[in-house]
Parts: sequence; structure tokens; C-alpha cells
Amino acid sequence: MMLLANLERASGRCQPTPLPIPLSQPPKTMAGRRVVLFPFPSATHAAAMLQLGVLLHARGLVVTVLHADLNAPDPAFHHPDLAFVSIHESLPFLDGVAAFPDDPVAQAMALNDACEAPFQAALDAELARAVAAGGEVVACAVVDAHWHNMLGAAARAGVPALAFQADGAAAFLDDAAGAARAYASAVVLNTFDAIESPELAMIRRDLSGRSVFAVGPLHLLAPPPPQPDGGGCLAWLDARPPRSVLYVSLGRRAAAIDRAAFVEMAWGLAGSGVPFLWVIPRGGGAPPAFPEELEETARRRGKVVAWSPQREVLAHPSVGGFWTGCGWSSTMEAVCAGVPMLVHPCSGGQEAAAARYVTRRWGTGLEIAGRVVERTAVARTIRRLMARDLSPHAPRERARFLKMQARQCVVEGGLASLAIDELVEYILGL
Repeated sequence: MMLLANLERASGRCQPTPLPIPLSQPPKTMAGRRVVLFPFPSATHAAAMLQLGVLLHARGLVVTVLHADLNAPDPAFHHPDLAFVSIHESLPFLDGVAAFPDDPVAQAMALNDACEAPFQAALDAELARAVAAGGEVVACAVVDAHWHNMLGAAARAGVPALAFQADGAAAFLDDAAGAARAYASAVVLNTFDAIESPELAMIRRDLSGRSVFAVGPLHLLAPPPPQPDGGGCLAWLDARPPRSVLYVSLGRRAAAIDRAAFVEMAWGLAGSGVPFLWVIPRGGGAPPAFPEELEETARRRGKVVAWSPQREVLAHPSVGGFWTGCGWSSTMEAVCAGVPMLVHPCSGGQEAAAARYVTRRWGTGLEIAGRVVERTAVARTIRRLMARDLSPHAPRERARFLKMQARQCVVEGGLASLAIDELVEYILGL
């Protein structure tokens, strides 16, 4: 089950990457065909579904985004042609009535229970609005696959429900296949065959008779505008040689790092001799501060920032490796940028599955040995990853190959582009 550690523990807004505003061509008109989206309230899930919404709108469908108040998409980043409607849920664990569950399964269940009735009411309102408008039809609801209850609610309202999986086919098999099997008329996944062919084949067998659309990588199909670089990361990278810098960003795992492991990471980076750009978030739940005794090394050979424009960093020619927490969004961004990865899975779940992909199936990265982070192993593995090895099975060459596969998916006539077209045709036929 997906960890909800990347959700804010208060009712703040999520700040996904701004969505692409301009379209190269005006969309075709498919008057009266409305699609309702309902993303899960985390930044990466919301961003992926909104990218899908932009693509559907570009092909002429009308799109309404229902969203929870928890981590609501920032209005500053709303696409002007998508309608955004809050379901105005009441969350007992934010209102002080109940404690927020520690168990991730219980977290997801609590969110599902709290949002089911408000979602049903909001969907009913969309149906009534369509009837009042005359000539308009709510063709379907595309619901994040973690909203198990909402898939059933849409089906009960007589609206075809499509399950959307933001974090890959393996995660769908782990978490969402049961609810999708019961209620979804089709499944939409942010992945592509070159990286998850066996899992996609399993889903297609399991959901025999229902359509499965592999539409990833979505961030390449609907590329957002450049992110702001308040920390000066790109200017710092500009002064470094090609493929010389290790980028370190553990995403939501950063808050779970204890002091001992953090210090070993820092000493390992220092001992590797490799320039590094390290993202250490500030604020509640942030990891420990950078060790004082290594601050001179950080100033001389590295850069430590609280945030970075990750896609731009990974695309920079000076970046030669990425130490990642293996969240699906970051893993996909690294694959699409052709950057080899360094992983140290310290728990089970989807991050561990992505780490196995990186090191064993795709061959695009290396794993730091041992269950406990140890500075010597860190330094040794970093040097191996960053070495200039051009053999066909080296992580760098495998990463370059997968990058080409990803790019081929999103060109006109590529598998992902065709999957979006087929998805639109499917929706029009509902």
C-alpha cells in the first residue's frame, strides 16, 4: 500500500509543477463530452493526473477536476481550460476528532471513508449540471486507483469509472487490482511497455475484456514549463564538467532518515571524491542538518539546497548520477533523462520494487550493499556509478538505452501517443 508520508499533515495546498498552458494547436471540439477526474491528494499523483487531463483536453474533451481540500492543487497552477471543483470533505484527523493513523493502509482507508460521501455528492452535482446544460454528458470518471471507495461510488452513480495508476503497473498489482476488477471499466497507467512489460501483460490477463492503457511517461507527453530555481542549482551545475555530479534527493524518504544514517551518507559522499548536489528539505519532518565538520567539503565540492527543479537538474549535462529514494515519479524522470541511479532500499513497498527494477531488471543503477548505510560502502558505490564505463551492460549505457525507449513512446505514432488517442476513442464510445 502506498505510504502517505508525502501528504501534508495539515490541510495545506499541494504545489505540483505548473501545468503546460499553451497548446501547439487548438483542440478539436467534442462538445458535450465531459470527463471528471479525481486525483489522490499527493503532489506526484495530482501532477500525473492533471497532465492526463491536459492531454484529454487537447484532444477536445471537456475536463472537470474534483479534488479534496486536503493538499488541494494551488489555484496559481490551475490550467485555465480545466474546471476545478472541491468536494469539501471533512477529515476527522485534521479536525481534532481522531488521530491520523500511522499504518499506511489505515491512512488510505480513513481518507477513502472520509471522502466517499462528498465525492458522491460532487459527482451527482456534475451529473445534474450536465442535464441542466442540455446536450452535455458526463462520459466517465477517471479516479486515482487509491480511491477504492470512489471507483464503486462512480459505478453506483451510473458513471463508467476508469482507474488511474500514477505510480506504475507493479503498484497497481499490489494495491488496486481488486477494486479495479470490481468496479473499473478500464485502467490507465503512467508507465510504458519497455519498463513494465510483464506487469502490463499480467494486468491485461487479469482484467480480460477490459481496456488497459499504458500512457506513460506522462511528463514527456505533457511537459510542464521550467520550474523556478531559487537555490541556484542550475547555475552551479553550469560550472561543473559533463556527467561529473551526483544528484542526491530521496524524496519523501528524506524525512525518515535517522541521524546515524544521515551522517554515514554525508561521510560517504565526502569520501567518494565526487561533486554532489544534495537536496535536504527544511521544516517539519526534515532530516538532520548537514554535519558541521563536513560543511567545508560541501562548500568546496558540493552544494546543499532545500529544494531543486528536479527535471531540469536531471536533464543537465553535468549530472552523471542520481541517488534516489525510488519514488515512481523520480524513477520515471531519471529513466527519461537517461541518468543512472544509486539506490539503498531500507523498507518494503513500492520503493523497494522500483529499486529492484533499477538494479536487476533494467540494469540502470547500483545498490549500496547492506541493510545499514555505511560510509565506506557509500563512497565505493558512488565511485563505481560515476566511473566512465561504456560497456553495453554498464548502468550508464543501459540508462541511455531506456531514455531512447521512453522518447520513442511519446513521438507522434509512438506507443504512449497512440494509447492516449485510443483512450479518447474509448471515452467517446462510452
